[in-house]
Amino acid sequence: MKKILYIEMDNCIGCRSCLAACTQCGGHDERNRNYVYDVNPLVDRQTIPLMCLHCVNPACARSCPAQAIQVTEEGAVLSALVEKCIGCQNCTIACPYGIPKFDEEQNLMYKCDLCYDRTKDGIPPMCASVCPTNTLQWIDENELAEKREQHRLGKWLASRQPFEPLEGETRVQISLPGIIQGKQKLF
Repeated sequence: MKKILYIEMDNCIGCRSCLAACTQCGGHDERNRNYVYDVNPLVDRQTIPLMCLHCVNPACARSCPAQAIQVTEEGAVLSALVEKCIGCQNCTIACPYGIPKFDEEQNLMYKCDLCYDRTKDGIPPMCASVCPTNTLQWIDENELAEKREQHRLGKWLASRQPFEPLEGETRVQISLPGIIQGKQKLF
């Protein structure tokens, strides 16, 4: 059964295990390809993880004049191919989430590729495999349906409005911080 990355933002404790694991994934050249942001630095400790959302029709790939950004059969949007990337940086400008980064020395775009060397074989991406709080989860469609049902029943209300991605349909699903059993969750 097809699996997806699911992010439960409320669970993040800012440990940055996902960042350390990302550097260890094969082919990542010891670079972080995901990020953990402090929501209100110097005010509180709330953090959120962010990685590529692997859009169904990715702006980064659409904007690439050299067709250096490939989308796999499974839906992973890969980093630019070394042999094709011309260093124009259109992809970094086009992404509404600010995900692709540009390596000036290599003249190459890189980003989260969903640890494709692992996920194509059904193995969770490195970030999800080490997350101690289940913020990052590698789940199947049945588990996603269960989570949606919990949201619908009010057991866990992710937000009053459904999350609408800027780019349209994405393959990574997110549960936004919200209300738990009728009480406002404090950060």
